[in-house]
Amino acid sequence: MDVMGDKATLLETGRFVQSSDRDEAGEAAEELRLRLAAEAGDVEAMSVLGALLLRRGDLDGAEPQLRAATAAGDRAAANNLGVLLHQRGYADEAAGWWRIAAVAGSAAAAHALGRHHRERGDEPAAEYWLRQSAEQGHALGAYALADLLEHRGDAGAGRWMRAAAERGHREAAYRLARALDRRGAGEADGDNGVDSDSDAEASEASGAAEAEQWYRQAAARGHRRAALHLGAILERRGELKEAGRWYLTSAKDGEARAACALGFLLRDAGDEESAAVWWLRAAQEGDGNAANALGALHAERGQTQTAERWYRAAMDAGDVNGAYNLGLLCAEQQRTAQAEQWYRRAAYAGHREAANALAILLLQGGDTAGSEPWFSKAAEAGSVDAAFNLGILFAGRGEDGVALRWYERAAAAGHTEAALQVGIARLRDGDESGAERHLRCAAGGGSAEAAYRLATVLDARRPPEPAHELGEIVHEKSECEEWYERAAGQGHRRAQVRVGMLAAARGDVVEAARWYREAAEAGSRNGAFNLGLLLAREGSEPEAAVWWTRAADAGHGRAALRLALVYARRGELAEGQGWADRAVALGPDEVSERAARLRDALREELSA
Repeated sequence: MDVMGDKATLLETGRFVQSSDRDEAGEAAEELRLRLAAEAGDVEAMSVLGALLLRRGDLDGAEPQLRAATAAGDRAAANNLGVLLHQRGYADEAAGWWRIAAVAGSAAAAHALGRHHRERGDEPAAEYWLRQSAEQGHALGAYALADLLEHRGDAGAGRWMRAAAERGHREAAYRLARALDRRGAGEADGDNGVDSDSDAEASEASGAAEAEQWYRQAAARGHRRAALHLGAILERRGELKEAGRWYLTSAKDGEARAACALGFLLRDAGDEESAAVWWLRAAQEGDGNAANALGALHAERGQTQTAERWYRAAMDAGDVNGAYNLGLLCAEQQRTAQAEQWYRRAAYAGHREAANALAILLLQGGDTAGSEPWFSKAAEAGSVDAAFNLGILFAGRGEDGVALRWYERAAAAGHTEAALQVGIARLRDGDESGAERHLRCAAGGGSAEAAYRLATVLDARRPPEPAHELGEIVHEKSECEEWYERAAGQGHRRAQVRVGMLAAARGDVVEAARWYREAAEAGSRNGAFNLGLLLAREGSEPEAAVWWTRAADAGHGRAALRLALVYARRGELAEGQGWADRAVALGPDEVSERAARLRDALREELSA
């Protein structure tokens, strides 16, 4: 009587396929019917009744029914009798009954027997019986066989893991998805032997899609880690609402990492209070990342004691970021000794940014020799900032070649200021194409100085403005002007002056005045001088004198000479002579010569 083979308990889960939705009265009536049939000698009724009592936990009531059905040749009863004896602690006797059921064709019994042998270290016997179970389509048997083969490094593990997943085993689906993820990462690193980049991308995309499918299947069956990974995939793709739903599902099932991820999702959406609730839940379950997030949240609110408590909790949870964040907190409070202590702790644990921060702290304290090894350690561990800082350190010592190597390393990793320094060095060496490449990187990264220097490189190559057929200049904005304007918009004073000059050259006086004024008000003496020239041409010499005065006070010789001429024309000879003296001192040579002649003339006029 094989009918009970698929209605028996599953050893691992205790789940029954038989419906359990009947009310108590219906179950009682069914049990009574089964008892009457069993007393009348119905073997199938004995087997079903024994399974029902076993499921309920009534081992004493189930055992005689199962033994009687087994004696009559019911293989499902033999399997369930093995389950009962295993629960009582009689593993060897249970294995005997499982063997009888398995030989009779019970896939569930073969699976149970295979696990029994594996627990005792008899892997050949375990593989034999698990394979019997798996080949009969038993999902648990396929999973257990895959797990055994994977443990041994057998290539056949994947086939059986997939078979178990396809038959609805949620852990198999999760592990299959993880394997596909790892394989995709290997392909991305060039380990898959795919010939072309397009083929590699297609293969990677296909693997990622399949992994997502299996994560989704496992998550739908209640696998909390699968729900976490599915949420992460969706979040990376920008599908935040669905990602949040899976994080929530996983977090409610007790996955601390999902609670932490949900917290970050809520924080990014502007709901800090709800984020804090989930971070608290995750932190209380030992998630160091969540504890760090809570620490940062309280630090932003000025609650430093609470922040410190959570950073310590993160550290106790094994998250080295906790020690680093404690160092940052102490440094902000000018508690330098404590900051150094926490930075050291994190740095010794391999935290590269802590090593960089420690090096900066030592350098600020005058310990150059002590800072260099920590900068090096951080840079070798991949800290881009540390590589840049090493460049500064060696440049300060005059070791430009070593400094350039570190700048290049940081620039290659996308460090904007390092790319600027490499560009400047290339310009200095006459390598204009190399300079342009690095300046473009730095300018694209937001460096105003790089944008200005790139514009000057391009400006030097710019051909003369084409003339209109009637002799009028046709102005089209060049790339160099665009970079000048970008730098000017970021507050770069020399770029502002240059943009003003370009505007003046095309006759746009208002635009030129605006940029000159911005530069002048930011402290540019050239901006103040040019603004003065523009105002003087427009007939506003008194206002022009104000800006020339500002420029001359900042050391601009030409502005001093202009002022000397203004006062000379007004007849204020002594004042004019004073500004001429200033112009002589400030230079450059051409200005000094003219100012000296004017000064001598004014002196003669005054003495006449």
